[in-house]
Amino acid sequence: MKVARFYAPGDIRLEDVEEPRVSAGEVKIRVRNCSTCGTDVKIFRSGHPNMTPPQVMGHEIAGEIVDVGAGVDGWAAGDRVQVIAAIPDGTCEYCLAGTPAICENQLSMGYQFPGGFAEYMIVPNEVLRVDGLNRIPDGLGFAEASLAEPLACVLNGQELARVGEGDTVVVVGSGPIGCLHVRLARSRGAGRIILIDLNGERLAEAAALVAPDLTIVSSETDPVEAVLAATNGRGADVVITAAASGTAQEQGLRMLARRGRLSLFGGLAKDHPTITVDANLVHYRELTIVGVNGSSPAHNKQALELIASGAVPVSDLITHRLPLDRLLDAIDIVARGEAIKVTIEP
Repeated sequence: MKVARFYAPGDIRLEDVEEPRVSAGEVKIRVRNCSTCGTDVKIFRSGHPNMTPPQVMGHEIAGEIVDVGAGVDGWAAGDRVQVIAAIPDGTCEYCLAGTPAICENQLSMGYQFPGGFAEYMIVPNEVLRVDGLNRIPDGLGFAEASLAEPLACVLNGQELARVGEGDTVVVVGSGPIGCLHVRLARSRGAGRIILIDLNGERLAEAAALVAPDLTIVSSETDPVEAVLAATNGRGADVVITAAASGTAQEQGLRMLARRGRLSLFGGLAKDHPTITVDANLVHYRELTIVGVNGSSPAHNKQALELIASGAVPVSDLITHRLPLDRLLDAIDIVARGEAIKVTIEP
């Protein structure tokens, strides 16, 4: 079978290897779709501290079971499944406290375990024991199901930022994560959604799909002034920075209404991780700044239900479908911002 294996920054190789064999407590799947994301671009360019190469990449995974190991109950060949990416251990203090998204011993598909840029892969027991293998509802495609993983992260972020009924929500960044944030905020009852991006062309493409109430091209106008003007000086209830931009984070704080919440969804580069915060603004307006890093198995399950029910549509966000041997093309397309979502079909 073919796999795409990361060896070093700039070095991903398509290789022929033997199909893996299932062991006790495991499930083997045929990968039908493994979608790409900005993290794959970062790994290709710079590697990842939690990954020991060589390793098969890919963490937004959906497929069908072809073999089940001894001791695995409830699953059979032919079952259509989606696989979590971030795997909590289920036993640390954070997991036991009900916050597995910040498990201190977290493992990940495509990092410690071979991922989904492969024709076949093993779902390890570590996934099964935390209920991280999800049955894809009838009528939902594999490609759409693979987007449950990024939506799960978006869901975690909006829960932490308490996005709710009637909120004015600003989303900075019109890539796939920004688009998912717009649609999820709408499903959670947001009253008004404003989408911001530096790139006017990319913003227009995204807006045509997800229909925010207002768009702002931040390379052409001051986004803080524009948001305040659009809200009669009040500001937004929630600002979500779905972009790796310290400037966006600093501006986001200044866009907030009293008791507003700033979600630092997009992480910053390791060599420039700091921003300037006006502490008095936070103090006198009673603002909240929240971080978000990933998701839990429960978030994945809920995200899959949101997609299947139509509450958060995703099929039109999949703009490119490519075979495994074009993975490098897919990564390049994502890096250039020429797609909303690129999915690989091994």
